[in-house]
Amino acid sequence: MKVIITKNCMGDRNCNNLCPEVFEYDEDELKSIVKFDEIPERYQAVVQRAADECGAKAIEII
Repeated sequence: MKVIITKNCMGDRNCNNLCPEVFEYDEDELKSIVKFDEIPERYQAVVQRAADECGAKAIEII
């Protein structure tokens, strides 16, 4: 599983709060970033939840 944060990110940090092991807030870009190229299996369910709960629909799962 790969994840991309799109330009739609509003920087509300919900994904960061839900899964700080995967998502990090970039203060310079004012949006979340993904810490992994490939999401480890142990985080995939919570990453899917973060994508489902993202109000801006800014988390794309590939």
